[in-house]
Amino acid sequence: MREIDSLLHARWIVPVEPDGLVLHHHSLAIHEGRILELLPTTEAEQRYRARAVSHLPEHLLIPGLVNAHTHAAMSLLRGLADDLHLMDWLQHHIWPAEARWVNEEFVHDGTQLAIAEMLRGGTTCFNDMYFFPDVSARVSAACGMRATVGLILIDFPTAWADNAEEYLAKGLALHDEYRNDPLIGTAFAPHAPYTVSDAPLQRVRVLADELDIPVHMHVHETAYEVQEAVTATGQRPLARLQALDLLSPSLLAVHMTQLENDEIQALADAGARVVHCPESNLKLASGFCPVQRLDEAGVIVALGTDGAASNNDLDMLGEMRTAALLAKAVAGDASALPAHRVLRMATLHGAMALGRSAEIGSLEAGKWADVTAVRLDELETQPLYDPVSQLIYAASRHQVSDVWVAGRHLLRERVLTTLDEDAILRNARAWQRDIAAADHEQSD
Repeated sequence: MREIDSLLHARWIVPVEPDGLVLHHHSLAIHEGRILELLPTTEAEQRYRARAVSHLPEHLLIPGLVNAHTHAAMSLLRGLADDLHLMDWLQHHIWPAEARWVNEEFVHDGTQLAIAEMLRGGTTCFNDMYFFPDVSARVSAACGMRATVGLILIDFPTAWADNAEEYLAKGLALHDEYRNDPLIGTAFAPHAPYTVSDAPLQRVRVLADELDIPVHMHVHETAYEVQEAVTATGQRPLARLQALDLLSPSLLAVHMTQLENDEIQALADAGARVVHCPESNLKLASGFCPVQRLDEAGVIVALGTDGAASNNDLDMLGEMRTAALLAKAVAGDASALPAHRVLRMATLHGAMALGRSAEIGSLEAGKWADVTAVRLDELETQPLYDPVSQLIYAASRHQVSDVWVAGRHLLRERVLTTLDEDAILRNARAWQRDIAAADHEQSD
């Protein structure tokens, strides 16, 4: 009998790869942070002796969820300016608040709050775009969370950098610092076509090819954005990116609510990836990403929450349900984006979009043991006929009981093991008092 680190015995396991498979009474054998084997529980008990054994008799095990688009530190701005159009929200509320408040402490505390929320919702990896990405990386690594941090780029000066040259220099230094880190990856993160000019984007294209990392960018988020671009340049934003050679497998285009048929085909031909953020798009009335048409064209579509300032949560279980329901309405087809497909979007497709699918995104031997356990024995998910259908259409994030990242037990029976929940709450409340008081003074 071989001695290993961990055994997870579960009622159901959905490995995601191969697609559509549901395993009953199976176990995950984990050693040195990686999945050693996925096998029937009776065989696992005979083959392995584990230092840590988790019995999950009414639980579904899935790969850890991959939140493919976040602004983690903006969790401290949750609910600050709701029920507004995107540009009003950005220009008159969010950008002024960021100009006043964003610093290293803000990003540290906001990222901790976001990671705590994401872990309690079953997310094990997030793709972030925000200022002070060095702080986000440090916070994530310290608590054992997996992250791809964005090397932010924007034309105007912020607390993080003054110009494109400084943004890129700081980003490249951060990439070098984490290039071999098992938890922290990097991606270039030019904010959007309307906030980054051609010369910096051309530099990003060259560097992304050299470093083989993604380019994470808001694209075609609203009809207003597209129309303004056409008025100013005569081109739709995606056409401009294509002219700059940025339409490639490296491109991770977020939102994409305004797409014509030829643009969908261009994305497919280029191997570009799309991140769908349904709840943020709905809340800001940005439009509808044509997920079913993208999927049929062969475009990899991942799933993200966006930031808590525009969502207003980081709940990937809720995002999966919204994505599935919205896709059916938009396509006019009740069979569009079925349960297994949306789970794949939130796991393996997210890993593929980040260039990390060889390591995460499915429960396969050799991959990192990033695992989420969801209780399905509560009354809200009974009776149970199909565990994946129940996960997508009925379960809530409070039913996430346990989470492992690289085999490390970061959430144990709803308790965070590497983060101080009380300290995170104290910090969040302190920021709320300061920001609310300043907002009140300004309104007076």
